[in-house]
Amino acid sequence: MLQLEDPRWSTLSHAYGVAGDIPKLLRDLTAATEPKDGYRDEPWFSLWSSLCHQGDVYDASYAALPHIVEIGCNTKGPIDFSFFQLPAAIEIARDNGSGPPVPDDLAAAYSEGLARLIECTMLHRNDPWDQSTLLSAMCAQAVAKGHTKVAEAIMNFDEEVITRLIEQDFDI
Repeated sequence: MLQLEDPRWSTLSHAYGVAGDIPKLLRDLTAATEPKDGYRDEPWFSLWSSLCHQGDVYDASYAALPHIVEIGCNTKGPIDFSFFQLPAAIEIARDNGSGPPVPDDLAAAYSEGLARLIECTMLHRNDPWDQSTLLSAMCAQAVAKGHTKVAEAIMNFDEEVITRLIEQDFDI
């Protein structure tokens, strides 16, 4: 895993340019692990904006993912659903070709981070989960097992889609 102090972060990019700010956001995340109140809450807003911007991902996204999963695994008590959903969204975007290939020096940590999503969901299985957390945990497990299309479908579930599935209403 790329250490947060590594100067390599300044050679990585995200949606707004050089990714030198990502280590600070990841450090901030260790103090802001609880479920957030709104989508603009920091540091999640900046992490999402920078690392998975309008469905595009970047080499910094791949470097940050193992840190996000690690922080989620190390947190005791309820965590924000983005600990599951952002890594899943990064992998879905990568798999859909919406980002560069994973750099060779980041590939092992990235793959390990994806695999650890299973562990992260299991470590938090006894926490209270709202529907967003449940769906995000399902997405995380799907990408960890290589089922990105299933994860993408689950990520698009909302009350209307769930109701239509229950009613077997597949008219478009």
